[in-house]
Amino acid sequence: MNDGLIPNRYAKALYKVANERGDTAQVYAQMNLLNAAYEVQAGLKKAVNNPFLPLADKLQLLCTAAGADGNGSTARFMELVVKNNRVDFMRDIALAFMRQYRENNGIARVEIVTATELGDNEINAIIDVVKNQLKGKTIELSKRVDPSLIGGFMVDVDSRVLDASVKNQLEKLRLKLLS
Repeated sequence: MNDGLIPNRYAKALYKVANERGDTAQVYAQMNLLNAAYEVQAGLKKAVNNPFLPLADKLQLLCTAAGADGNGSTARFMELVVKNNRVDFMRDIALAFMRQYRENNGIARVEIVTATELGDNEINAIIDVVKNQLKGKTIELSKRVDPSLIGGFMVDVDSRVLDASVKNQLEKLRLKLLS
C-alpha cells in the first residue's frame, strides 16, 4: 500500500474537522510540536509502535508530545488514529497536515543554513530577496548553522534549494576538473 495515501487521507480529514471547528491554527501548532518531538526524541517512534504498550498509553504519549488537551480536535483525532491502529503513520500524518495548512494559508517554509552565525542585517537581506520571489506569501523562517559549508549560505524554500556555499562551489570545481 502507498504509505503517502494513508497519511494524506487522515491529514485531509483532520484539516476538514479542524476547519469546521475553527481551530486549524491550534492544530497546526500542535502538529509542529509533535513533529519536533519525533525529531528530538528518537524513542518516541519506538514507543508508539510498541505492540505491548496499551493503546491508552500510546494516546497519552502522543497527546503529551503534541501538547494537546483531552477535548480538542488534535486529541480526538489522535484517539481515532490509535483506535484504527494507524499510530505508526502519526508523524507522516502530522507532516501532511502541516503541508496542507501551509498551502491553504499561503505560508512558505524557508530555512537559511549558514557556515557561521549571521547578523540580523544579513538575514533580513536574504529574507527580502526571498519575499520578492514569493509574492505575498507569509514566511515561516528557520535558521541553522552548518560549519561544513565553509562559507556562504543555503536557502531552502519549500524544498527548492539555492546553494551559495563555498562547499558547493568547490564541489562544482572538482567535478569540472575531473571531466
